[in-house]
Amino acid sequence: MNLPQINTNLFKQLRFILVETSRAGNIGAVARAMKTMGYSDLVLVTPRFENALHDPEAVAFASGAQDILASARVVGSLAEALEGINFAAAVSARLREFSPPVLSPRQLAGQLVAQPELHAALIFGNERFGLPNELVEKCNVLINIPANPEYSSLNLSQAAQVLAYECRMALLDGAGVTHTPRLPAGEASEVGFHGEAASIEQIEGMYAHLEQALVTIGFLDASNPRKLMPRLKRLFARAQLEKEEVNILRGIARHMTGRHGKGE
Repeated sequence: MNLPQINTNLFKQLRFILVETSRAGNIGAVARAMKTMGYSDLVLVTPRFENALHDPEAVAFASGAQDILASARVVGSLAEALEGINFAAAVSARLREFSPPVLSPRQLAGQLVAQPELHAALIFGNERFGLPNELVEKCNVLINIPANPEYSSLNLSQAAQVLAYECRMALLDGAGVTHTPRLPAGEASEVGFHGEAASIEQIEGMYAHLEQALVTIGFLDASNPRKLMPRLKRLFARAQLEKEEVNILRGIARHMTGRHGKGE
């Protein structure tokens, strides 16, 4: 029996991103949750207080995971936090009408373990307000923890612990859970080809280019765009675009714009 390819680099590749965190203790607690499961890449996006990584409460709640805080980075935007990432997963208890595909933590873990080419980030929002829709729409998937529907409120570090645990167990078990099968490395040339996953930056550039082309040919009304782009983003998020596929789509957008400019 052929076993799925296992992403043994997941412990190093998986990034935890905290957006506009309000409590220093939660940052320290997330660092602790990460370290207990073997992860170390932590990035903070515009925390709502200064000196977040050295705050006494953050250090206290880290409880032995101060090395995670010491190596963490503070950045000014989600785009900066996603540098080097080609698969972004927004974590939220709130479902959206135009969200990317929704996965459980276990489904996500299986996918990350089965696809070594994915350099993934888990994105957690503010404790009170969560993640804004415009950030969720930039992600490949939305992660929803199937908690008690009558009381589904998890602390930030608890949510991080659930995700870190599921990813660790999927890796240690050596099996993907509910994922698209991947061919063993030696068989790729016989049946199909899996290219390099597109980065978040590349996909965002493609969206901007496509939107411009749709406006140019009159398919999209810039003054009244309605929900076209969010729907297209959701469609492409399901496809898990590869770098070459993004280049093809941008080529199509370029051709659309060029033909219109010639009056065809």
